[in-house]
Amino acid sequence: QVQLEESGGGLVQAGGSLRLSCGASGGSISRFAMGWFRQVPGKERTFVAGIAWNGLRKYYTSSVEGRFIISRDNANNTVALQMNKLRPEDSAVYYCAKEARPFGLGQRPMDYNYWGPGTQVTVSS
Repeated sequence: QVQLEESGGGLVQAGGSLRLSCGASGGSISRFAMGWFRQVPGKERTFVAGIAWNGLRKYYTSSVEGRFIISRDNANNTVALQMNKLRPEDSAVYYCAKEARPFGLGQRPMDYNYWGPGTQVTVSS
């Protein structure tokens, strides 16, 4: 059973950068797409970015396109999210997730079956 754990969250000023990392244990993620989602209190968890199993396809929600970069290192079972030009509206708990289907690339929370506990990102204005 795969376990995921995020790191790298914190407090940053608007315009700054953070890099989130997600490490997987208990199984390989190399055949699965990985995604980053975020959630603010009282709202649904939403898709931020996804990367195909081989890293050749990447998807972003429109509000982070051009500012965030998702990457993966299958040899080390890790995924990262580089977040640049952060805005206060990017503040949320960020979750790393593993797609349920080998070689899939969904953008809905229901497409993912393993989740990390989340890491808080707070962007001050």
